[in-house]
Amino acid sequence: MSFTDPQTVTISAVTTPLPRVSVGDDQSEYQSGDGLIKLVASHNYGKRIRRMVRIDTSKVSPDPFKPTQNVKLSMSNYIVFDLPEAGYTAAEALAVWQGFKTQLAASSDALIVKLLGGES
Repeated sequence: MSFTDPQTVTISAVTTPLPRVSVGDDQSEYQSGDGLIKLVASHNYGKRIRRMVRIDTSKVSPDPFKPTQNVKLSMSNYIVFDLPEAGYTAAEALAVWQGFKTQLAASSDALIVKLLGGES
């Protein structure tokens, strides 16, 4: 089963629709019309179950080494739930996520600001 189509994401106060562009057995992809933003949700089943949601963004920017030329730059941000085959319910995994999310968002995302600044 796939997420609602389309998905939307708001980055820097700009909301972008992401219509579904691909559906597989264990993966769905959603992408902006210009191809610069992509959301992927996937599941991998093996000795452990890995559930992932990922956003990839790209932009065109001046090349820092050749300022007269533009280059396409990209970054990704994702979360992975790495679960045993049995023993954790969806509610228990959700409780761990909620605690983690709260920690990351506390004090205006202070922990993430420090992480992006190279602290650990």
